[in-house]
Amino acid sequence: MAKARTNYVCQSCGAVAQRWQGRCEACEAWNSMAEEAPSSGIAARAVRGAGKGRVFALEGLHGAHREAPRILSGIGELDRVTGGGFVPGSVILIGGEPGIGKSTLLIQACARMASAGRRVVYISGEEAVAQVRMRATRLGLAESPVELAAETSVEDIVATLQTGERPALVVIDSIQTMWTDAAEASPGTVTQVRTSAQALIRYAKTTGACVIMVGHVTKDGQIAGPRVVEHMVDAVVSFEGDGGRQFRILRAVKNRFGPTDEIGVFEMTGAGLSEVTNPSALFLAGRDGAAPGAAVFAGMEGTRPVLVEIQALVAPTSLGTPRRAVVGWDPARLSMLLAVLEAHGGLKLGQHDVYLNVAGGLRIDEPAADLAAAAALVSSLTGAVLPGDSVFFGEVALSGAIRPVSHGGQRLKEAAKLGFVAAVAPAGSLEGQEKGPLSVTACGHIASLVADVAARATSRAHTRERTREETSQRDDATRGRRREN
Repeated sequence: MAKARTNYVCQSCGAVAQRWQGRCEACEAWNSMAEEAPSSGIAARAVRGAGKGRVFALEGLHGAHREAPRILSGIGELDRVTGGGFVPGSVILIGGEPGIGKSTLLIQACARMASAGRRVVYISGEEAVAQVRMRATRLGLAESPVELAAETSVEDIVATLQTGERPALVVIDSIQTMWTDAAEASPGTVTQVRTSAQALIRYAKTTGACVIMVGHVTKDGQIAGPRVVEHMVDAVVSFEGDGGRQFRILRAVKNRFGPTDEIGVFEMTGAGLSEVTNPSALFLAGRDGAAPGAAVFAGMEGTRPVLVEIQALVAPTSLGTPRRAVVGWDPARLSMLLAVLEAHGGLKLGQHDVYLNVAGGLRIDEPAADLAAAAALVSSLTGAVLPGDSVFFGEVALSGAIRPVSHGGQRLKEAAKLGFVAAVAPAGSLEGQEKGPLSVTACGHIASLVADVAARATSRAHTRERTREETSQRDDATRGRRREN
């Protein structure tokens, strides 16, 4: 009898190879190839038992439609990220580093929905029921009528969920621990994760229950497992945060029923995660407005304006190759900005170490932060202190021009709400929008920004020199009076 043919599947990206390899050719991960039978899975069973397909009706684009209904979780920041609440029949994949607070957030959402009279089921594949109860007791949620179970078999989970009233929310913690008889592979492998997710998604679509699947993350912060799982679900949410800080950021990466790149901000307390309704005030807390190298950026995260401080440090280097370190921003964007400042701003940064940091741990992806980062860099190099009551936003082009960005009015309204009185922005950002309470200074080129900050540095130097001379004159007069006495 011929030997059954097997394939080797990468457990990081899902790439398939005919023979074992030490490193995956697709994602270049080492020791990630695992042997799996190609005839396993739902698709293979369908092929073996393939028959004549059924004919289904086709419809046109016209016809009645209505907005998807929503189920509120009771947590405003979570509802904001999901687009206004959970859609019945939707599947959400949430990922985050271990210990970041995924299970805490989900058990709080489950408790609030169950207390509102909805059936909520929490399936844990990593913890026992007693451990989940201990967390609920610590959070003061032990009296909530949430149904718990510790199970990893997808067939048993689906059979249990189909008994009784249809649940409004089902939490699977986590999808990497689930396994199904439809796949001939070990739990946690790519085939098992994909097939288990497929079965749970099919259950959600046929019954109308909302399913939330928790996913592990890799070292670089990506959700572990095959990328096809992210394409199968309706929404992908990332839970971010730093162990040294008390707040967490829930970010929507993909959402079929709402805006993407929406964020929700939470603060980790002894009683669990609490909502932060004004994240700008949190990110600007403890700001030193009298130090050079700091600029306040008026950004947008989804539909929410957020103000955050960008800090820069430019210092002479003692190395042959100067260092470029950045936290919370794109390093390639920083390199481009430094090149523009040298070519069109007249600055010499080739012999300086450059450090850039987004205060508070927030990560910024939009190009509107270019102007604020450039202002912070020029301020640190010249020693000038930027106005503490001003905000900056604008995109810097390779030609040195400052390009307009969207949502200028919302950015200025958020800045005015927090007490800022001035803004530096591109001229075209406010066209067609009503004038706000802030005084807006239009900046059309990076050279004008450099000139304004350098003039402020010169004025500060003159002020320091004048103060030094006045102090010296007072000291001389004091010493003269002492000699006369």
